Amino acid sequence: MKPRAFVPEKLDLAVFIRESGSLEGEWPAASLQRLADAAAPEAPAAGWPALRWSLQGEVRQPKGGQAQAWLHVACQAEVALTCQRCLKPVTEALAIDRWIRFVDTEAEAEALDVDSDDDVLALPRHLDARELIEDELLLELPLVPRHDACPEPLPQAPDEEVVEAEEDRPNPFAKLAALKRGGSA
Repeated sequence: MKPRAFVPEKLDLAVFIRESGSLEGEWPAASLQRLADAAAPEAPAAGWPALRWSLQGEVRQPKGGQAQAWLHVACQAEVALTCQRCLKPVTEALAIDRWIRFVDTEAEAEALDVDSDDDVLALPRHLDARELIEDELLLELPLVPRHDACPEPLPQAPDEEVVEAEEDRPNPFAKLAALKRGGSA
């Protein structure tokens, strides 16, 4: 019997998992629009390397329990974001290596997700693997992208100007101290 051909953008997930299906490939980073929108303006997603991904379905049979549907999602990508210190592009390597358990209903997924360390989702009829992988990559983006050491020194005011500015500024508590002593400011 010829193995079934699975299409990542319209994956029959129940069959994929039941048959222990396996898919892998590469996509241009620019094809994931929401991820591409996070790009630094000077380094658009069209210039990023292609992202590599793989999916593996698995049925697990725990002792004394029902069979469980699992999907292993793995992906590696390099993205260029805007450094929040120097505002220049910073390259971030993203890696996903996650198992997701699928159950029959949203209610069951919600109940299991509360008590479990694993990701639990309701089993859809068809799954867009590209969208799932993009979601996982977006969750991996750093909250505050920045270089370990920025390529250019950050602009700073000369030390003398800072000291002079502090000396010229009146102390906001001087009036309060004068009032407390019984005098006027």
